[in-house]
Amino acid sequence: MKAAIVGISGPSLTPGELALFRASPPAGVILFARNVESPGQLSLLMAELRGVLPAGAVTMVDQEGGRVARLRPPHWIAHPPGRALGTVRRAWLSGAAIGVQCAAAGFDTVAAPVLDLSVPGAHDVIGDRALAEDPEDVARLGRAFAEGLLAAGVMPVGKHAPGHGRARVDSHLSLPVVEANDLEADFLPFARNADLPWMMTAHIVYPALDPHLPATLSPFVIGEIVRRRIGFQGVLVTDDLAMKALAGEPAGLAVQALAAGCDLALYCSGEFAPTEALLARCPDVGGPTRERMAAARTKAERARLDLNLEDLARERDRSTV
Repeated sequence: MKAAIVGISGPSLTPGELALFRASPPAGVILFARNVESPGQLSLLMAELRGVLPAGAVTMVDQEGGRVARLRPPHWIAHPPGRALGTVRRAWLSGAAIGVQCAAAGFDTVAAPVLDLSVPGAHDVIGDRALAEDPEDVARLGRAFAEGLLAAGVMPVGKHAPGHGRARVDSHLSLPVVEANDLEADFLPFARNADLPWMMTAHIVYPALDPHLPATLSPFVIGEIVRRRIGFQGVLVTDDLAMKALAGEPAGLAVQALAAGCDLALYCSGEFAPTEALLARCPDVGGPTRERMAAARTKAERARLDLNLEDLARERDRSTV
């Protein structure tokens, strides 16, 4: 399978997507609101995906709670944003409730928790998605949220390493440059959660670390900061290569990110031609990445508990400690 996770165009696989995934199978598929209409439709789509994706491939969804949620009412329970959680108990309960909901829908990987700091004056692209301002609080609450997801049997993805909270522009629209020289506070939540199975990179230039390349494309940031200083040795996936923070064709960006040390390239647009080009240029998943993916899945399987979504949601909503 190819070292990429890709989006699809609509609520079912097109004949072209089916043929592409059979010829160049990705390491996973990520779904968005355009792919999710109802539980019945999603169940059929998941069956299609399971039938065409190779063994070990993942099904991923952005389901943080709050405004970043693809499973929404009236068919699915709503969950609060990170900023509203506040306590370790509520963070765990929210992660577990989201995990149970996503696992029941067929997902095995959830792109959460957000480990970025809430920084006054920064762009609202992170905003209430951040768990707190204090890095120790972010680390504790992020850990609890991730453990809740793991208890539901799904793999959490900590994001956006090595820290997106200080960005003053939206990386979906342009490239943020974070001028701070001391980034230890930003690194701390990631370092305290370095044993998470997955993390996602940030499309941000940190001149103090690499004056030219955003973290996603920087061998120094990936190798020296994410892998060595933060200590993360799990599956490292890029943020979406369709975002306008990065200039260039997605296929070329994927090759560059993988060469920089990312395990997997993420391309979410669902547009067929660039997805086809990206999968054509991505190498097959190598041995180390395959081992990391297998270890991540084993971690979630071993952590899984017998949980009930409605009980979790009720307990979370009345929990204050």
